[in-house]
Amino acid sequence: MKVAIVGASGAVGQEFLRVLDERNFPIDELVLFGSSRSAGRKYTFRGKEIEVKLLQHNDDFKGIDIAFASAGAGTSKEFAETITKYGTVMIDNSSAFRMENDIPLVVPEVNPEDALNRPRGIIANPNCTTIQMVVALKAIENLTHIKRVHVSTYQAASGAGAAAMDELYEQYRQVLAGEPVKVEKFAYQLAFNLIPQIDVFTDNGYTKEEMKMYNETRKIMHSDIKVSATCVRVPALRSHSESIWIETEKPISVEEARKAFSEGEGLILMDNPEKKEYPMPLFLAGKDPVYVGRIRKDLTNENGLTFWIVGDQIKKGAALNAVQIAEYLIKTKNIG
Repeated sequence: MKVAIVGASGAVGQEFLRVLDERNFPIDELVLFGSSRSAGRKYTFRGKEIEVKLLQHNDDFKGIDIAFASAGAGTSKEFAETITKYGTVMIDNSSAFRMENDIPLVVPEVNPEDALNRPRGIIANPNCTTIQMVVALKAIENLTHIKRVHVSTYQAASGAGAAAMDELYEQYRQVLAGEPVKVEKFAYQLAFNLIPQIDVFTDNGYTKEEMKMYNETRKIMHSDIKVSATCVRVPALRSHSESIWIETEKPISVEEARKAFSEGEGLILMDNPEKKEYPMPLFLAGKDPVYVGRIRKDLTNENGLTFWIVGDQIKKGAALNAVQIAEYLIKTKNIG
């Protein structure tokens, strides 16, 4: 099995290295690609030092079985044909192809079989907030159809990359030292603040991030589900949180929901209010599952249910989800 990582020096690229190693993913040869800025850097994987190659339009992907791409939508669009030319399966972490009809959008706990039909050799990884939400929704959808979702997200700085995490650290230091606060990665200072905007606004008043949650959820779940989202950047470092309200066709009790979540694939139930046990991003960074808590009946709708989820968006929301897709392809003998 010959594997490539495109965008190896970024936050998600580095997470790929950790996840592939943690999961003992079968790799005979690993090739790392990057931009001119990162080409030549060296990273150690399973005791072997690997130098990052410059991503170019050439035959470097010949013989590579799987390429995990995490270098941005522009790079993915430009290099997709180069990457897939000789049969490499491209698992793309960007927004480039998610809503294209001939490219599957896959979360392995929800719709793994979609990965088997990939006419262009590309499988898209969904947006991080969508991934952790649909993993939780799937557990309820197995009981009764979900008609509507209202979700507010609390998205950590790491969702904007490694440099954004560094900026949050630096902003806190600057505030506490009484220095002017430098703002580069966000529209405003994030330290001691919340920013109710992620990505640009669209004509309907929702941001692109919010519309991703609407459109991607319907595609992944093959459903007429309607999602209304408000996405907020918060001064947490890593792991996204979501407050989710759902309306189902049939009423579900809290007990039924707890059982469904506790048995759901990729989920951990953490719901013990009496002991103040509920998911929090500070304690769940670096974890694989999506954690669910604060489960309660909605007070305004008999068919309504409210709950809270937390997931590490660099891990499950990006690298881990992509690696799980590759594992599914190997398990079904659909690659390699």
